[in-house]
Amino acid sequence: MQEDRRLAVLRAIVEDYVATEEPVGSKALVERHGLGVSPATVRNDMAVLEDEGYITQPHTSAGRVPTDKGYRLFVDRLTTVKPMSSAEKRAIATFLDGAVDLDDVVQRSVRLLSQLTRQVAVMQYPTLSRSTVRHVELVALTPSRLLAVLILSTGRVEQRLVELDSDLSEGALAELRSQVLQAATGQVIVDAVAALKTLPPHPDLAAAAATASVVDVLVEAMSDHRSDERIVVGGAANLARYGDSFDSAVRPLLEAIEEHVVLLKLLGEADAGGLVTVRIGAEGPYEQFAATSVVATGYGPRDESLASIGIVGPTRMDYPGTMAAVRAVARYVSRILDEA
Repeated sequence: MQEDRRLAVLRAIVEDYVATEEPVGSKALVERHGLGVSPATVRNDMAVLEDEGYITQPHTSAGRVPTDKGYRLFVDRLTTVKPMSSAEKRAIATFLDGAVDLDDVVQRSVRLLSQLTRQVAVMQYPTLSRSTVRHVELVALTPSRLLAVLILSTGRVEQRLVELDSDLSEGALAELRSQVLQAATGQVIVDAVAALKTLPPHPDLAAAAATASVVDVLVEAMSDHRSDERIVVGGAANLARYGDSFDSAVRPLLEAIEEHVVLLKLLGEADAGGLVTVRIGAEGPYEQFAATSVVATGYGPRDESLASIGIVGPTRMDYPGTMAAVRAVARYVSRILDEA
């Protein structure tokens, strides 16, 4: 019973501190949360929590604030990810369903997530090397010029012009299209590249030259890894809310926004299965972000995590609401990619 009561006290301290930005005292806890015990009992519980490192007193005679250890216990044992309301779900779906391409999906996602959480949203572009080939189309613009269209499971679409040395008949083009589709469709990038490179040579010299040109262009498109470390950031203005912790939390984040490699490492590896990870303070990879928390998850079609999306912000944040928002946006993005 005492442990349950102390956990309830810790939950109340975290919730009040996040809401008010002020150290929390025993009298305020009793008045606001109906703990069913006297302020003296709450003070005793707070003393035990402080001795165990879950809360601390920033100033003499001040109330208490959570430590990183306290936030961790709150997230692990006291937090239930509150479901999004029907109105919030409709708003997310409406906003993201209006996207016209992958770039638009990413831009809309970070903007939406930063608005929902009032934090800095960070989204990694889908990792090309982990995606699969959804479709390849070859369109004849002229008898000696083709348009190769590559569609990946990430929603990414690549278009390349293929200049041929000689004209290609409609029949030869249809045969080439069939060969390419059979070799590449449904394959991960590395396997698709290997399959295309081993297409059997055509006995007709013109068709063989066309096949070689098309394969070269498609392999080049599949091997373009420029997007693998691309990220988009939204909501940097939300950091203005944290003036009290500017030097410890906000300044490093403002500097990191320019360093995409740093933000990628903060997000961590994309987790499959909709698992939302929370790294609090010093649990992260960089010492200068010891006052920062990261809430992130993976996204991708068919439960395959191709990249990460999440938020970064000071440790004093609404963890249940933030975790719910990150999970919800990632699910909608995954659905869009699955339907693309």
